[in-house]
Amino acid sequence: MKVSLFITCVADQFFSDAGVAAVKLLRSLDCTVDFPQGQTCCGQPAYNAGYWAEARQVAEHTLGVLEDAEHVVLPSGSCTTMLRAFYPELYRHHPRMFARAEALSHKTYELAEFIVKVLKVTHLGNGLQGHRVAYHHGCHGLRELGIKSEPLTLLRNAGAEIVDWAAAEECCGFGGLFSVKLPEVALSMADRKLSTLPPTSQIDYLASADGGCMLHLDGRIKNRRLSLPVRPLASVLWEAAQ
Repeated sequence: MKVSLFITCVADQFFSDAGVAAVKLLRSLDCTVDFPQGQTCCGQPAYNAGYWAEARQVAEHTLGVLEDAEHVVLPSGSCTTMLRAFYPELYRHHPRMFARAEALSHKTYELAEFIVKVLKVTHLGNGLQGHRVAYHHGCHGLRELGIKSEPLTLLRNAGAEIVDWAAAEECCGFGGLFSVKLPEVALSMADRKLSTLPPTSQIDYLASADGGCMLHLDGRIKNRRLSLPVRPLASVLWEAAQ
């Protein structure tokens, strides 16, 4: 199966290990992986800010870059949502471009979702035996794409224990531009979410499929002087396969 990896800006700049892990993992599952060189930002910052004309410029470029891809896979629920849900919204009143956006939408997947739903793989290996993981469900992946069981299934089947976290599905407060426009609210939301964690001595690391959420939560974890590593889901899943 042929896969085009869309790395995302945050992964490229802050979590390059997630991109490397995604490629290694997909290849281990007999996928042929390519990396379209023309890819840039997906356009979500402009879209969220209301600059839809500018977002369409970025989207049109991305549509051209990924037009010939068989499947597009991203290590990010948020950017997957942009390509799959918001590109068609951008072009709802532009029939020709809407058709192109819909075509991309139907072949775009978040990494764990692709592994479980398309490759039909639920057991990657036993590399997470004894790992205690707190899993953060990013809002876009959970609420826009309905991705919930897929990452948890892959983690548990690799031997990880998902710790009981009352706020696992609660927004962390990042919200892209929301955290810039309303930083006090965003920080309070992150602190409230982290306050519901079990003692960090009972957790090996916090994992998530969204880089923005990870940066936000990691910043607050360090501010609170908690001992809790934050890891990209893609990196954890590659470890699971070892």
